[in-house]
Amino acid sequence: MELGSFDAIPVAGGQSPMCTFEKAKTLQQKFVEFYEAGKIACALCHGTALLRYARLSNGQLLVRGKTVTGFANVEEDFADNASWQMEILSRDKHVMPWRIEDELKKLGANYIQAGLWRGFAIRDGNLITGQQQFSGRETAELLAQTLGA
Repeated sequence: MELGSFDAIPVAGGQSPMCTFEKAKTLQQKFVEFYEAGKIACALCHGTALLRYARLSNGQLLVRGKTVTGFANVEEDFADNASWQMEILSRDKHVMPWRIEDELKKLGANYIQAGLWRGFAIRDGNLITGQQQFSGRETAELLAQTLGA
């Protein structure tokens, strides 16, 4: 991918990123390349799992000191409760192997969210994050506004 040909890199969510982004070194590198080039690096929903692994060229975590959002603990709790009610999981298990909100806070991010299933996106410089799947519109609008579209 030629960096000069694009203005932004959007990363979508779904459940897979929670299990696959740790090994997605090329994606981590490209996301950081866009960010460090002053281009928009954007992640939505569980796609924000990428921020757990994205390191700047100086070795620092991209997310440290940034105000971000992503799939919230209250939403993970909702998914866990639904799974328990359907007897997909036992009460001591979780759908996701870790929680974005908890992990990003541990890594030094200023994590914020708008509440259960509320559309929400936030921009910190050239980093845009959207809370969950119901935040697609807000994330896309913020991305378009940032790009001047």
